Amino acid sequence: MHGHVVRTERLTPGLVRVVLGGPGLDGLVMPDGTDAYVNVAIPPAGAPYGPVFDPAEVRETQPAELWPARRRYTVRRWDAAAGELTLDFVVHGASGAAGPWAAAAALGDVLVFTGPSGGYRPDPEAAWHLMVGDESALPAIAASLEALPAGARAVVRLVCDGPEHEVELASPADLDLAWLHRAGADTDGSLLLESLRSLELPAGRVHAFVHGEADEIRSIRRHLLAERGLERADMSCSPYWRRTMTDEAWRQVKREYVAAMEADVA
Repeated sequence: MHGHVVRTERLTPGLVRVVLGGPGLDGLVMPDGTDAYVNVAIPPAGAPYGPVFDPAEVRETQPAELWPARRRYTVRRWDAAAGELTLDFVVHGASGAAGPWAAAAALGDVLVFTGPSGGYRPDPEAAWHLMVGDESALPAIAASLEALPAGARAVVRLVCDGPEHEVELASPADLDLAWLHRAGADTDGSLLLESLRSLELPAGRVHAFVHGEADEIRSIRRHLLAERGLERADMSCSPYWRRTMTDEAWRQVKREYVAAMEADVA
């Protein structure tokens, strides 16, 4: 599938919103999950195909250096009536593939993607909800908070680079939200974990969503399962990226990393 850029918005210094529309989205069916994602395909500069293309066909007919970069992005919102798909991109200057594309996206530009897929949605039977992550988890957490009913309870801990990187989050639920700010120190990677260590957990069964930087998420998962006694079935946990690694390098080792993480506490 593909969409044409209908508008963009710089939400924070490091977050760009891109809204797609057009007939290329006809037939798009969203899964029930609030963590629904699409796998975008960003062609390299000067690619001899496009702007609309079949990623699988490109891989079969073009040399590897001309293959599009593939990245997963959580759907922030799908407006079926308007036929508009909203994606939020984390942008770190000129590094990466999708971030620079989003930062430069202009009206009419095309984004090719496959999907969507997804699997998490806040359990309405849970006594309360825990959502933990960084900028990469914001779209899913924001969508999940909006899906909670009035009277539900949500505890949210998020880390970002400073107050100017915070985004407004709304929910019908009772929301306990705290933003943690990196300071460029060695302790930045433990901000989320330490915030949870000092948290007095509400009573009752929790449904948890824990996503973000790999090593941070791994330590939080270990804490929640081994030290707090959460049930593995009550947690959606995934490392989206890893500090000091490029997207391509992370994709090469992610499967093995996740297996090792899962073995920490089964």
